[in-house]
Amino acid sequence: MKKINSSLAQSLLAGDRIALAKAITLVESASPRHHREAQKIIDEILPYTGKSIRVGVTGVPGAGKSTFIEALGNFLISKKKRKVAVLAIDPTSTVSKGSILGDKTRMESLARNENAFIRPSPSAGVPGGVAAATRESILLCEAAGYDVIFVETMGVGQSETAVHSMVDFLLLLLLPGAGDELQGMKRGIVELADLLAVNKADGGNLQKVKLAQAAYKQALRLFPPNENGWKPDVVTCSALTGDGIPQIWKRIEDFEKLTKANRWFHVKRQEQSRQWLRERVLETVIKQLRENPKLKKKFTELERQVENGKMSVISATRALVMSFTE
Repeated sequence: MKKINSSLAQSLLAGDRIALAKAITLVESASPRHHREAQKIIDEILPYTGKSIRVGVTGVPGAGKSTFIEALGNFLISKKKRKVAVLAIDPTSTVSKGSILGDKTRMESLARNENAFIRPSPSAGVPGGVAAATRESILLCEAAGYDVIFVETMGVGQSETAVHSMVDFLLLLLLPGAGDELQGMKRGIVELADLLAVNKADGGNLQKVKLAQAAYKQALRLFPPNENGWKPDVVTCSALTGDGIPQIWKRIEDFEKLTKANRWFHVKRQEQSRQWLRERVLETVIKQLRENPKLKKKFTELERQVENGKMSVISATRALVMSFTE
């Protein structure tokens, strides 16, 4: 292992939660100076990452995602002696550009546990129900010693499947009352889910939960088998009472064991890294178009010619690409 020069990186590797919070603030910052500092930290801690199970939790608003994660997190810490990090994404207002960031309030008991770390982050307009720096935040949490990382998304939407590209296991949390919900559920997220869990299996909901479970099981039969050898299923749980929580974790453990044995776990992480690289390259190119005076001027000129019908989009694109190489 190479020498760690950054004092913040040293503190983070020692498990300091304040250092972890500061490091995530740096990777989320729009400041170029903070961005450079964050990149140095990421480069230093990279050899100490990758030793967690990354679990995405998504579902319709009101499905009880925060309550579920708190129940599962408390179970993992008390019964399994795991260290749990939660990266919770809150929607950013398109009007005020602000977000509520209320997950620490919704997970009070978990937030107080010294073996848990909860970080709410604004989506900042990023599609896919995740924040721009979620991948970097995952690495920082792993370096700080957290071996279970939950990524809680905003809720099922058109582009919610982005979370699948950064986690090992995707859990779709559902509500009882499957009839209407099945109609509105996006096929993409159901196809990508490794486990479907019908929440709120308590009180007078039990019959509706069983009906929903049966309906979703029937829907799953329509999908082709997964390449990784895992067969998704539909289970029931109550985040309020804790019923079904240990069984869900057992499913996640079974998934991890199977996909590590057949190498799919490693293959998927490699593909995710490649996708991350491609996304970052595209983001950098777009940023250059916005900030580099020469490129910005060239783009504006080409854009005007395309608008006036004097140049095709294909020719304008080729000319713009050539500007990058000049």
